[in-house]
Amino acid sequence: MAWDLETARRLFAGPVEFRLSAPELEFLPAPDVSEIAFAGRSNVGKSSLLNALTGRQGLARASNTPGRTQELNIFDVGEPRVFRLVDMPGYGYAEAPKDLVARWKRLIFDYLRGRVVLKRVLVLIDARHGLKPVDREIMTMLDKAAVSYQVVLTKADKIKPSELATTMAKVEAIARTHVAAYPEILATSAETGAGIPELRAAVVLAAKS
Repeated sequence: MAWDLETARRLFAGPVEFRLSAPELEFLPAPDVSEIAFAGRSNVGKSSLLNALTGRQGLARASNTPGRTQELNIFDVGEPRVFRLVDMPGYGYAEAPKDLVARWKRLIFDYLRGRVVLKRVLVLIDARHGLKPVDREIMTMLDKAAVSYQVVLTKADKIKPSELATTMAKVEAIARTHVAAYPEILATSAETGAGIPELRAAVVLAAKS
């Protein structure tokens, strides 16, 4: 595992570049390398986690306005390119117009169902709140699309270690009931860097699978 952590660290320390934003599937780049996608509620800290993962503060734009990411944002990792990261639109933002939410859902489902190079989806969950009904909805959608996914807790530094352990146990128990869920749950903090090396290794291993 130590070797995997170092390999992943070196890979992410190399070139990582924003490629494009795709409002529809037709705008996606050619499916020539593996893709790892990030999904989560609109205020889960997805942009902050992507920045921590890549060690680049401004790679993914964090915003105080939930729901800002409305397209599939594509990032190339490595030169020559080794794999891509895909930042998916946040879900569960109640104040977004219904037609916009419907478009996001269609884009997400079409991508999940039809992208042959998609190796894994990382479902981000706020450690302070645990799984919400909308998260279970997404997990069920991933089960139906037969896409492998792994639950990643964010903002793990915001709660006590005992509370984090309880949340992880609850989430693990639920994940075991979902056919496409990867069994291991990762706890991370973009602020302190906790769990980031392990997440990098998980991303690289999934991309190689």
